[in-house]
Formats: sequence, structure tokens, C-alpha cells
Amino acid sequence: MNNTSWPIYWLEYSSNAYLYGSEIEYLAKNNVHFKNNLMPPGTVIKEWYSMTNYQASRTEPSLPIIDGESHYHIKIDVETPDGKGCLVRLVFLDRYEREAGDFTIRGKEADFSCPLKTYSYKMQLINGGMTEFTYHSITIEEIE
Repeated sequence: MNNTSWPIYWLEYSSNAYLYGSEIEYLAKNNVHFKNNLMPPGTVIKEWYSMTNYQASRTEPSLPIIDGESHYHIKIDVETPDGKGCLVRLVFLDRYEREAGDFTIRGKEADFSCPLKTYSYKMQLINGGMTEFTYHSITIEEIE
């Protein structure tokens, strides 16, 4: 039983990230320190996409292609000094880029599957009341 896993790193410094008043220290692809004392809870800090328009955004897709017939496990490796967590939200989109469903993870790991009509999806790192954190990676693994 060999499961396929995809680590997702914070590769771009400022692309699709909340920059207003933020201090982002990019140490390595698996070690990004983020600090913002004035950011309200519920703010989307960073987004990753499974499909992008390269001509418009100059970014490549950073999420693996997943389908509605498989089951997946997600692991979140984010350190917060004050113990307050972050939320990770997966937003599934149909072929017309309308929301087909979503899934929010409040802990460190969870199992999920996406709706059958999913054409693409995005992943959002959301502020759950923290002011700083160190992002290492988020791993999506297919469960067989």
C-alpha cells in the first residue's frame, strides 16, 4: 500500500498572501515566519490553487490534482507560539468556477473527499486568532 502524498510549501514571497502590516520572513520553502499583530480573525492569510491562469497571475498551480472518487488525508504543520491555531479551508469549484463545496480543518489533520463535480479547488490558510506563526508545510495524501 503506497499512498501518494504532496507537500505544499509557501513558495512565493508575496503572491496570494495577506501583506497589509505583515512581516514575512522567508527562511526556506518549509520555514516561513509570519507576523501581524493587527490582522483580524477570519482573514485569509495565504491561498494556493490547483489551476491558475499563468498569463494573468504569473504563478503556477501549487496544489495537486484531486478527484471526487478518492479519499484524502491532510496534515498541517504550522507552529504558533501562543497556542492559537489556524484554519485551513478547501474550496471546491466546478468547471464554471462556482463553489461546489468546502471543507474546513481546525486541527492538525483530517480526512476529506471532494464533491464529484469538482473541477479545481483552492486552499486557504485562515487566521484563527493568532498574531504570528511559522509555516512548514501542508501535506495532502491520497488514502487507498
